[in-house]
Amino acid sequence: MQNLLDHRLLWVGGKGGVGKTTVAAALGVLAARRGRRVLVVSTDPAHSLGDVFERELNDAPRRLLPGLDALEIDPDAEVDAHLKRVIQQMRRYAAPEMMTELERQMRLTRQSPGTQEAALLERLARLMTEDDGRYELIVFDTAPTGHTLRLLTLPEAMAAWTDGLLAHNRKSEELGKVLKHLTPKRGRDVDTPFDNPEHDGLDELDARTRDVAQTLLDRRRLFHRARRRIENPDESVFLFVMTPERLPILETARAVAALEAAHIPIAGALVNRVIPDDADGDFLRRRREQEAVYLARIDAELEHLPRPRLPLLATDVQGIEVLEELANRLQELGF
Repeated sequence: MQNLLDHRLLWVGGKGGVGKTTVAAALGVLAARRGRRVLVVSTDPAHSLGDVFERELNDAPRRLLPGLDALEIDPDAEVDAHLKRVIQQMRRYAAPEMMTELERQMRLTRQSPGTQEAALLERLARLMTEDDGRYELIVFDTAPTGHTLRLLTLPEAMAAWTDGLLAHNRKSEELGKVLKHLTPKRGRDVDTPFDNPEHDGLDELDARTRDVAQTLLDRRRLFHRARRRIENPDESVFLFVMTPERLPILETARAVAALEAAHIPIAGALVNRVIPDDADGDFLRRRREQEAVYLARIDAELEHLPRPRLPLLATDVQGIEVLEELANRLQELGF
């Protein structure tokens, strides 16, 4: 599994509490040790990446080791920034007497279901598509699996929503022109709402309509590029982290099937916190017997994927020194 760190995008996810944050952090340490320029990004609203590194992290990259930066995305801050951009754009088109009500609507939107995910996705899409050469590998410490699945499929949903919004306003002549230029194949024989929106034919629109159309088109292009990178096995790969217990096994098996159906490349499932062979005592013996049943189940249900096993450590993983030790163990497993 060593080539896993040769990708540009590495997603580390799984059920909450299985140790995915510590694995993501240790993989970042290992990749930086090999000379790669690495950014570790936490997308989980319940951030623990800073706790693992024992460093204060925020929305800006912080250097932790030579070649290794980390940041924690604040979903609330992303929503605020997104709504601020929307309000600034509306000021260009709405009458001054309408702005008070529009701003009130934006404040209500902040609490709407899915608003955080949409803002978070836009930030992730920009991280994924920036080619400034600053980072060679971005490791995403993702939220629990269900959140991650929604995050990875949201670009298609947002593209479909954009088309639907424009289609609903067909009676407007100007929005009809926008629809004509934004919808791939002009709305005929479209296999998916996520067809490539690279074509740009906005010259004949008036300035106001062209600005609106360009904004929508830019967002669709951003999501299109991000989705293509997530699907490209040469650029992106997903690593599951799980423990040999019933609920993580069930959730991981379902998530693997869902990601494979969405054509997301999966590198394997790392089985974390396996009881070491030299652990003694009657209690641990009974636990090991139960664990053996779960390990056999993992082998049966995920037999088509690599399943390296990481032993349970004697102490909590906290601080760069312990992460260095964990990185050594991952290297021994072939990462």
